[in-house]
Amino acid sequence: MSDANPPQLRYSKEHEWLAPAVAGGAATVGITAFAANALGDVVFVDLPQPGTEVTAGQPCGELESTKSVSDLYSPVTGTVTEVNQDVIDDPSLVNSAPFEAGWLFKVRPGADAAEPEGLLSAEEYAEFTEQAG
Repeated sequence: MSDANPPQLRYSKEHEWLAPAVAGGAATVGITAFAANALGDVVFVDLPQPGTEVTAGQPCGELESTKSVSDLYSPVTGTVTEVNQDVIDDPSLVNSAPFEAGWLFKVRPGADAAEPEGLLSAEEYAEFTEQAG
């Protein structure tokens, strides 16, 4: 697993990543390698169901690991369009490929949704996690 944060993504201070929507499509959400490492072995994921409205910065699911249960936050406001069934079936994908096969859900931003505020670039997120320990 690579700990490098892909530069094309945006990152939340709750350790989620967002691949922005392209041309009216859905944005993709996952957790970062930093979060996956901190959680330890993920054994269960509880994701928002398609059709669920999620709000930026608000809890929308949970990740359970051998160490703890952590809330999952949406980095963007919109409607969930898809969940990653592969991660539900094999939660370890969150640890082994957090930026690839371990994505969690897709969300279509609301028509009035502006660019999500408060998200960090890869470089800013790296600095944030260095300060966080």
